[in-house]
Amino acid sequence: MNLPVSRVFLGVLALVALVVGIDNMERPLANPDEGRYSEISREMAASGDWVTPRLNGIKYFEKPPLQYWATAAAFKAFGESEYTARLYVGLCGLATILLVGFTALRLANVETALAAMLVLVSSPYFMALGGIVTLDMGLTLWTTATFCALLLAENAVDRPAGRRRWMLLAWAAMALAVLSKGLVGIVFAGAAVFFHLVLTRDLSILRRLEWLYGGAIFLAIAAPWFVAVSAANPEFAHFFFIHEHFQRFLTRTHRRVEPWWYFVPILVFGFLPWMFALVSAALDAWRSTAGSRALQPFRLALLWGLFIVAFFSASGSKLPAYILPAFPPLALVLGRYLAHAPNRRLALWAVLVVPVAFLVGWLAWRYPETAREPWSRAMYLDAQHWAVASAAILLAASVVTALLLRAGRRWNAIAIMAFASVLMLDCLENAYEHLSPRQSGQEVAEKMKPLLNAQTRAYSVELYEQTVPFYLGRTLTLVNYIDEFETGIKAEPARLMDLDAFVVDWQRPGDAVAIMQPDTLEKMKARGLPMLVVHDDPRRVLVRKP
Repeated sequence: MNLPVSRVFLGVLALVALVVGIDNMERPLANPDEGRYSEISREMAASGDWVTPRLNGIKYFEKPPLQYWATAAAFKAFGESEYTARLYVGLCGLATILLVGFTALRLANVETALAAMLVLVSSPYFMALGGIVTLDMGLTLWTTATFCALLLAENAVDRPAGRRRWMLLAWAAMALAVLSKGLVGIVFAGAAVFFHLVLTRDLSILRRLEWLYGGAIFLAIAAPWFVAVSAANPEFAHFFFIHEHFQRFLTRTHRRVEPWWYFVPILVFGFLPWMFALVSAALDAWRSTAGSRALQPFRLALLWGLFIVAFFSASGSKLPAYILPAFPPLALVLGRYLAHAPNRRLALWAVLVVPVAFLVGWLAWRYPETAREPWSRAMYLDAQHWAVASAAILLAASVVTALLLRAGRRWNAIAIMAFASVLMLDCLENAYEHLSPRQSGQEVAEKMKPLLNAQTRAYSVELYEQTVPFYLGRTLTLVNYIDEFETGIKAEPARLMDLDAFVVDWQRPGDAVAIMQPDTLEKMKARGLPMLVVHDDPRRVLVRKP
């Protein structure tokens, strides 16, 4: 090694903490996921009801509560802010990186461990989702912990006490994965065991799974909330298990239909700047233990990561963040390859990123021309220089990395690429922050606050801006809007107001404000409602009662 492992490791982590942990986490929350999950946690902390999740005061059963609990606890401990809303997600991302490194160290060597961690740090997809409030990073941590504990248990097969501890940890991690995002936590764990059976052609692992004690640990962690929420809400079980799992996977009811190959470019570009090394790394991992019937951790990691991608590709509902759990196992595969592949081959993969950097720069330069209205174009122009700067960093890093690799300075090259990737991502985050007026309701919420007191009625008419209730610290009266609230409104129909009722309620004595889309405002004017516009843009209008 040209650089001490500890120095590279600590340097990368320090940069991650500085750039991602501080700069990235302060930007306004974005619609829809960041607003939705932050608001559910805020309401949970405010109400003290840790069993029934609510969004805008309405029952919301789409996902289990682990992240809500963690974020609500952060709000109570440190106050409500963008930082505390993203704290659990950021810690899950950091823990996943460390877990991958620890597992690679136990299964291989320090070089593979360092390279696998740097692969995740270099991944703009993984690192970006470490600063976005979705449930996918939490799921990723606990599914990765399940998988890694299984690998380490099988690696300790000749040490019964150690093997048992790791296997019981796998059961506990699987329970936390289920509490993060549902039954997929069990599906992924089952897939890992199945592929291990296929690779080793040995059924004895089934006797080593610690079914009795492991099952007891799993139920002790996962079952209490499901029992409690079902007892408190009779409508929960059918909606959560049937609608949110089987119907979401097998049908197109969620209107998130994408082609079967949708996740392929996300996977490839998600590993930028090592995207061109993916195929060689996969082939190298597959050939590494060909013919062996012993534990094959890197083959197993490859199969498990590809299974996750294939699983979500077969789903009738697709969103970009779904395949995040595939990145840690594939980082193990890529890390092993980066640690021992010929320097000249790695230099070639780095050089091939140069045209990608030019393409990113060209797209960033031309993107403002795609704006449909001056409002968006102005924001795109403000963001443009940051996006172009990210492309320039990628270009420079690719060239420098290739030159260092050609000179035989592998670890200098990999570390520089990791640093450059984090800086590139920070530039992109700064660019995205200029789009906040489009992506976040923070600005309109700040304009609402001076108009509100404890008696002011606040309505959301034919629109629900996910971030507005969080920034207001209160719920809104929902008017003629159902969408994701359908199940909660069926259980508590009084929480939805129709347009006719709103027209009457708006005109009764007392202060009132409302947020709506521009075309809804025109409908209200046509009905003769007195409304004074406080704020308007192409996406939403804020009005108050004169």
